[in-house]
Amino acid sequence: PLPAMSTGREIRLIEEDEGGWSAIDQGMNAASQGETREEALSNLDEAIELTKEACEADTDAPEPDAPWSEG
Repeated sequence: PLPAMSTGREIRLIEEDEGGWSAIDQGMNAASQGETREEALSNLDEAIELTKEACEADTDAPEPDAPWSEG
């Protein structure tokens, strides 16, 4: 078996009071949500890819659209 590879990044999973899950990668400044933990993580992967693409293309990252991002 292959050893587990770690990027050293920390991902937070939060079970929301109203249902569903939030996944947050503060190091990448990205977050997402889903009905299940797996969906939240999958959506977070997509958000991270979009953020990386925006950085590589030197464009603005997508605006956050989540309750925890409201100032």
